[in-house]
Amino acid sequence: TDNNGKGEAFSPTDLVSAALGSCALTIMGMYASTHGLNMTGATAEVNKTMASGPRRISAVEVMVKMPAGDYPDRHKKGLELAARGCPVLQSLHPDTEKKLTIIWP
Repeated sequence: TDNNGKGEAFSPTDLVSAALGSCALTIMGMYASTHGLNMTGATAEVNKTMASGPRRISAVEVMVKMPAGDYPDRHKKGLELAARGCPVLQSLHPDTEKKLTIIWP
C-alpha cells in the first residue's frame, strides 16, 4: 500500500526478498546434498526495511531455521558460507544492510 497499491499482491521488493530466502535455501541444499546432510523441513523467514530518497530496500534480514539433525561444526560453517554465497544476496546493492542468521536445532 505504500506505493499506492491495495496491498493485495506482492510488491517487486517483496519478490526480491522472497527470492533471497529461496536462493539461500537452494544453495544450502546443494551443499547439504554434496555432503550427505538432510535439510528437509528447513525454512527461511525474510524481513525487509524500505528507505526513501531514493525508494529502495535499505536492509534485509534472512533467518534460516534448520530442522532437527546432527550438524558437525565444519558443516555448519559450510552451510553458512553457502548461504552467504547466494547469487541474490551477492546482487544486492553494497549499501543494503544484510543480516543472515541460521537457527540450529
